[in-house]
Amino acid sequence: PENWYDRMKGMEYDPERGKRCTACFDMRMERAALYAHENGFNAIATTNATSRWKDSEQVDASGYRAATRYEGLKYWCQDWQSDEMTLRKYEISAEQRFYKQEYCGCSYSLRDSNDWRKANDIPKIQIGGDTAGMGDRYFSDPIVDALEESQDVVDEFFSQANEIAAKSGNDVKKRKEELKIYKNRRKNEKDDGVVNGFNNW
Repeated sequence: PENWYDRMKGMEYDPERGKRCTACFDMRMERAALYAHENGFNAIATTNATSRWKDSEQVDASGYRAATRYEGLKYWCQDWQSDEMTLRKYEISAEQRFYKQEYCGCSYSLRDSNDWRKANDIPKIQIGGDTAGMGDRYFSDPIVDALEESQDVVDEFFSQANEIAAKSGNDVKKRKEELKIYKNRRKNEKDDGVVNGFNNW
């Protein structure tokens, strides 16, 4: 963990899909490439490339960079984010009853996701256990799970995130003020019971 935090210094308030994410993907893919090289594998891939919450070009670029470190190693690139592949991913996830993670995975994503949820009057993320902050803890319904990752939901989230980042940068006080703008934006949908899209990374 210390090595990860060292590499992320100065990028603590980068938005999702920003430079910090590139550095994080690079670090993860470099480790995957090293393991593949040391253990006789000729290809690497990553589940990060399957999620619409991730920029596939950003993820794939890290994979390609890591693979070039070792002769004979390739990065396996596919279009994992199509509607068909997204649904298939959730069919497998439901069959295997995979754990549903509610944020990207790093501590900065956890902080930003909870700030955003608070502004949208959505319960904070719960880590571990059998209860999620919102929705189900485990994948169970492929159709519902796929809707949580619909392109519209993802686009709305990043539109807000980019707007906040552009206006406030690293100023924590400004960030909290900007987040207040979104407090009631999804209120009607929440009251109607439509809460898709905020607990599935």
